[in-house]
Order: sequence, then C-alpha cells, then structure tokens
Amino acid sequence: MIIVTGGAGFIGSAFVWKLNQEGINDIVIVDQLGTGDKWKNLVNLKFEDYIHKDVFFNMLCDDALPFEVNAIIHMGACSSTTERDADYLWKNNFLYTRTLAEWALPRNIRFIYASSAATYGDGKQGFPDDHTKIKLLKPINMYGYSKQLFDLWALRNNLAEKMAGIKFFNVFGPNEYHKGDMASVVFKAFHQIKETGKVKLFKSYIKGYKNGGQMRDFVYVKDCVNVMWWLFKNPRANGIFNLGTGKARTWNDLIKTVFAAMKKKTNIEYIEMPEALRNQYQYFTQAEMKKLKSAGCPIKFSSLEDSVYDYVTKYLQKTDTHLGI
Repeated sequence: MIIVTGGAGFIGSAFVWKLNQEGINDIVIVDQLGTGDKWKNLVNLKFEDYIHKDVFFNMLCDDALPFEVNAIIHMGACSSTTERDADYLWKNNFLYTRTLAEWALPRNIRFIYASSAATYGDGKQGFPDDHTKIKLLKPINMYGYSKQLFDLWALRNNLAEKMAGIKFFNVFGPNEYHKGDMASVVFKAFHQIKETGKVKLFKSYIKGYKNGGQMRDFVYVKDCVNVMWWLFKNPRANGIFNLGTGKARTWNDLIKTVFAAMKKKTNIEYIEMPEALRNQYQYFTQAEMKKLKSAGCPIKFSSLEDSVYDYVTKYLQKTDTHLGI
C-alpha cells in the first residue's frame, strides 16, 4: 500500500492522480478534510481508503497499521506562509514528519517528503540544494523554518541520504482551489480577469525591479508529480532536492500568459504592498536544478506559457476543474 499524507490537498491529490495514471489504486489517503472544499479533489481519484491524520498518527505510534506499507509520500503539512502559531507549525510540520520518518526508515519503506523553497528566506544566499549549504539558510517566516527544522534533523542524523526531500518552488495548477489566500496567482488572476477584466499586482519597493518585475520560479504541478513519480520509482535517488523549472520569470510574464490563454488583452493595475509583507517579500527565486539532473532525473519542464495554457483551458474554463482519469 502507498500512503499519501495530505492526499486530499493540492500536490498530494495531484500525485494520487499520477499514481492512478500509472495504474496504481492501492493507495491510502491521510488528511484532515475539515469544513472546506478539499474533499472535491478526491472525487475523480481511485484509492483504497481514507484515514483522518490524527487516527493515522495514533495507529502509527502504536505500530497498528492494518496493511503492509510500501511507501509514504508525505505531503501533509500546514502550507500557509502567514501562519503565526509557531507551536502548531512545530508540531504539525516538524514533529509529525520526524515521527513518520522514524517509523518508515528502519522498515526500509520508501519515504518522500515535502520541504519548501521558503527555507531559502530572502534568497540572499542563493538557492543551492547542496547539503553543506542547507545548514546556512535562514528562513524569514515560521512556515519556512518549520520545513527547515526537518531538513536539518535529517542532515544532522545522517538520514537525508536514505529518503528524498523536495524543496517545491512556486507550484500552480489544478486541485489548488481550496487553498484560499495560498492559491497561486494564476488561479487568482483567472478569477480577477473574469470578474473585473484586470489583475492587481504589488508594486516594487527595490531598485532594479520594476512594478511586476519581481521574479519567481513558477512550476506546473503536472511536472512536479512527474518528478515525484521518478523519485518513487528510483529509491536510490535520495537527498534533498530543489523542484522548480530552474528559470525565473516575472509576475508580468505570468499575468500576460493568463490573459493570452483567456484570449483577452493584458490589463494590469499595480497596488501598494501591505507593510507587514514588505520585510519578508522575496523578489527573486530560481531553483538550482543541477543536483536533480545529476541524480538521473530525465524530466523536462513545460514552458510557463504552455503550463498556464493547459491549466486555464483544460481546467479553469471547464465545468469539472479537478484532476481525474
């Protein structure tokens, strides 16, 4: 059985979709559905069972899982970069991940987990996934620090080479609809255009970056799950890896591609950034991708234009917007 924690979430459900595409349905989804619309990500998917995360955690601690486990794909975490409850993030993102790893690794169970590009902080030290440099990173929000804590724990205990960690950059695509403020700008822009005919972007407050010229490494969720599938199929490919396209693009580029996919004329309004965000805003992210390529991963990433077009025309503009077979 393959356990996917956060399996009803954005990347987790997308990976379940990928497993289904590969003919795999012996999947247990672990999540906490709550009162939101995350459950809708499950409707088009095939899996054996769903277990609430708290029930699963207790079963794990009691070593009482009623099935054989082949792999744990751990995508379950609080992904809000603005979450202020540090104790919650410490418990949910760090301690929970550590407990899963401590259970899986001695049993030789494939363990793949989600780290984050948020661990890179303001980006002044670059974006290297070299293990010797990860120790020097200084996240600028508690979410990033909660992810950094587990990376450091894995490195400190010489366990990083026995599992695969993924530092996701700016992921967008279908099944992100439940994420609210944490949904991608592609998703938000699409709805802004439908409602108002224009998109609002933050102004720049740093010389060298024009308004809308702030840059991100935008990566399509379909490309992400292809990389995850490769890591799943290649259990000797271990370590902490960046996952982005390796090519930064501007917010202006991104918004123009959304307008183009919707066959509308570009109309951008630049607005003031809230002061609370200005000191922790990243103006540039770009994944260094040599390590993943050196490990043998053959995945070629879609262009920003092709990815946005696929997302808009095959999902956002359709009645059924979710991934499914």
